Amino acid sequence: MAENAQQPADFAPYIRHLSIKRFRGIEALSWFPGKGMNVLLGGGDVGKSTILDAIALLLSPTNAAMLSDADYWQRRHEDGFEIAAAMALPLNCGIVEQRKSSWPWEWSVDGPKLPDLEANDGQPLDPVFCVRVCGTPDFELQHEICQPDDTVDHFPVSVRRNIGVVRLGGDDRNDRDLRLIQGSALDRLLSDKTLRSRLADKIGETDVHGELKESAKIALGDLDERFQKRTLPSQLGLGLVGGPGFSLNALIGLTATKDGTMLPMASWGAGTRRLAALEVAAAHHAEHPIMVVDEIERGLESYRQRILIEELLASPSQVFVTTHSAPAVHAAATATLWYVDAGGKIGRLPASVAAQQKRDPETFLARVAVIAEGATEVGFVTNLLNRSLGEDLRRHGIWVSDGGSNSEALTVLRGLATSGLKVAGFADNEGTQQGLWQQTKDQLGDLLMRWPDGCLETNLIPHLQDHQLEAFIAEPDGDVGERLRTLADRLNLEDKSLAAILAATDDIRSLMIAAACGTAPADPNAPEAQKKAWKKHGQRWFKSVAGGAELADKLFAFGLWPHVAPQLLPFVNAVRGAVGLGAAQAVV
Repeated sequence: MAENAQQPADFAPYIRHLSIKRFRGIEALSWFPGKGMNVLLGGGDVGKSTILDAIALLLSPTNAAMLSDADYWQRRHEDGFEIAAAMALPLNCGIVEQRKSSWPWEWSVDGPKLPDLEANDGQPLDPVFCVRVCGTPDFELQHEICQPDDTVDHFPVSVRRNIGVVRLGGDDRNDRDLRLIQGSALDRLLSDKTLRSRLADKIGETDVHGELKESAKIALGDLDERFQKRTLPSQLGLGLVGGPGFSLNALIGLTATKDGTMLPMASWGAGTRRLAALEVAAAHHAEHPIMVVDEIERGLESYRQRILIEELLASPSQVFVTTHSAPAVHAAATATLWYVDAGGKIGRLPASVAAQQKRDPETFLARVAVIAEGATEVGFVTNLLNRSLGEDLRRHGIWVSDGGSNSEALTVLRGLATSGLKVAGFADNEGTQQGLWQQTKDQLGDLLMRWPDGCLETNLIPHLQDHQLEAFIAEPDGDVGERLRTLADRLNLEDKSLAAILAATDDIRSLMIAAACGTAPADPNAPEAQKKAWKKHGQRWFKSVAGGAELADKLFAFGLWPHVAPQLLPFVNAVRGAVGLGAAQAVV
């Protein structure tokens, strides 16, 4: 029997596979969402909201949706559209309690398949039901259950209501879940089956005619006479009536008191309305409806975004969220992140980027994210790209992020390179993990700039001329003392003048590189205090975001650009190309 293949009664329904064909701006999409919270990221107009709208339409608790040609791919309504899902459904949703039984499919890693009738008495070990909604060429909706024997049955409103969907749109002003609309969260919570009929009786008894002014009564009487002459229904009056697509009960909604005045909940702020609708849904402990929340940050302060995300993560419901908020991304630490690209393709962000999600969630919201391996590289690349663009790179949706270290930057780049998110990288060549770095280079091409050998300092300082050394050592405010002290310490000199330092070494540039990089003493038996002190030397030079920006300024001020342009210009132009700009001949 189909009943024997069901999930437990308290099992939260969830979508295991979603297919969208020719719906709005999506020509075709196949997606295997996660069981818990799914956070959809991506630029504007790539289809994130459309995916959420498709889920809401598939599980809509009413048949009142009106279609237009804009709901069809390229407005070709003659081709129709289809939104289909394979769903794990609980026993209490009623899908097997209909007049005609609905039979489950067997779930496999590739999606639903026909059950093996020879195994397990023909009952699926991991059952799912296949449902869909189709938009016909005549602008009508058909909700259907697809059976394993290739037959199709009606997907009734009653089952859809039992499954439940709470939809909070980015531009939703109707607040349907705060009103007594059939299938709304409030309707399911109160579960008063006869309330609507009782209210209709009371409303029908309202004497609207008695409230009319005398002139209006005369006009209505004249109209009644005209009806009689035309043998139309007569004895006209006025009353509160419903109509197609409109219910008087929809006027009944939650109210709350503020400063002694009772106000409809729909008149409160957007954030409060959203939290209220979700709370109504959560109050019905016997149900775990699928949650669909577009732009979860709408109307909410950062701290309330974090609280809401954490509460949704703790819920047994399957949740679908879109966001452009860094605090929301940061809070969604255990959610499954997805990236929707401009082509409408959806890719999963791997767990390996979780550290970057915590460290810098802006990474996942940028048009192009540049992963620089450290603070120096962040400052340098930001300065370099700003020079190329002639303005702040953020105006083009470019975000430069600190990857944490050479190895961590590699992990993030490898994770993001296959997700669909546009990503670039800027890293040193430390001589480690060469195979993985090469694989990443093969994927990203010129979007990954990795020095043939060494780091920024080792690729710039050797090109300095003798007369430029003192000016290069000087900090932006002109002070040279702190940096000269790091050089003198490495030579064990008391005199920290440049002349004394030059007299004590025959390779000043290598000494400068060692100090700027915070290189430890060559002697492994050197005192720990000396090792710590020398490591901190880099902080006196360029080991900060400001230091990286200073290094970029000096690159151009001292005419070093021609020496490194073969490495840097392809990277710059690759980033420009990723935001739709043409190639630059040089950077100044």
